[in-house]
Amino acid sequence: MDDTTLQRAKQSFLQGLEHFQASRLKESESSFAISLALVPDRVSTLINLGATQLRLGKPMQAAPLLVKAANADPGNVEAWFNLGVAQRQLGAPDKAIYSLERALALNPEGVPVLLQAAQTLGILGRLDDALAMFDKVITLQPGLGQAWSDRGTLLREQGRLEEASQSFARAIELGADVALNQWFLSSVTEGAGAPDSAPREYVERLFDDYAHEFGNHLVDTLGYRAPDALIGHLQSIAPRRFASVLDLGCGTGLCGNLLKPSAGTIDGVDLSARMLGEAARTQAYRALVHADVVSYLEGEGAARRDDLVVAADVFIYVGALEKVFTAVARILVPDGLFCFTVELPDDGEDLQLMPSLRYAHSDAYIRKLAQANGFSVTDSFVAPIRNDQGEPVEGTYFYLARQ
Repeated sequence: MDDTTLQRAKQSFLQGLEHFQASRLKESESSFAISLALVPDRVSTLINLGATQLRLGKPMQAAPLLVKAANADPGNVEAWFNLGVAQRQLGAPDKAIYSLERALALNPEGVPVLLQAAQTLGILGRLDDALAMFDKVITLQPGLGQAWSDRGTLLREQGRLEEASQSFARAIELGADVALNQWFLSSVTEGAGAPDSAPREYVERLFDDYAHEFGNHLVDTLGYRAPDALIGHLQSIAPRRFASVLDLGCGTGLCGNLLKPSAGTIDGVDLSARMLGEAARTQAYRALVHADVVSYLEGEGAARRDDLVVAADVFIYVGALEKVFTAVARILVPDGLFCFTVELPDDGEDLQLMPSLRYAHSDAYIRKLAQANGFSVTDSFVAPIRNDQGEPVEGTYFYLARQ
């Protein structure tokens, strides 16, 4: 290889670093790609291009580059670390933990690697190992708010609520995503009162990450039955054709599929773009809108006229429902139906944010909102919605008619 080619590759590589440090990620990717084309298989370029693509949300493109880098230089911490991140993002935590442990063998006190490894162990259900690793991260870097927040989440999942509250409080003190950690803290603090809604970014990220395995995991693993039960009972008490249906929080389209034979048009709304991509595959929907439920009902959807609005297992992430009921009452035609599920609270509060990070709504609260917004409760029943840790989660199925 001649000196001119090497010099051009070096120049492009340095430009890539400059762009990366300035957060010009697309330009960084382009520069590293040019450098790699000029000098193929150079480990430093493979790693930097892969790391840039991870920042751009392209783990599928990054992974082969990082595999090549790790194989070419097995003693390179950054190659194994970034490969582990890519594998985790691709939904392969078992592969990710292998790569991250290879990185830790080379640098046992690398905090970024430890943090990723602890998070991955949590995903794998190795909770005691994950907690031990979070504690090691905090020992090495006590001011890392993300580690305190993640530790609190792990303790919450183990039912150790007092310890979880202490971790979330420490994360807040350190300035780590204060709004999100305040919400986490409310879920584990008795008598704290429920915030009106879940943070949008949290819900969107949760379901974007969950989209591809959502249907199989919910139905096969969690015994999810809300759509089947909600729509099945609707068809028995109101066996008619609906001209215009709105599916709130449509997810991957489970309700749309069930409603398709008895609906003229069905439109879906969901906060997760990846969920909407899965819903589009059902071909049940005329239109799919990327928005949160309240914003859509008060904005783009305010002029709708529907004779059926459904929301299966959605309000657990919406929280306070006053705005939802007001908006649905406005768009439903007379005698139109509003059918939905809510989870049962543990106490007598109208609205409760539970340690599961799901909202629960009391029967009295729903009936109060129905009366205030011109609905009659035509039917309701209590039945399981899904399983959680092998136990059925009870909810109420409501069927309201617009007066």
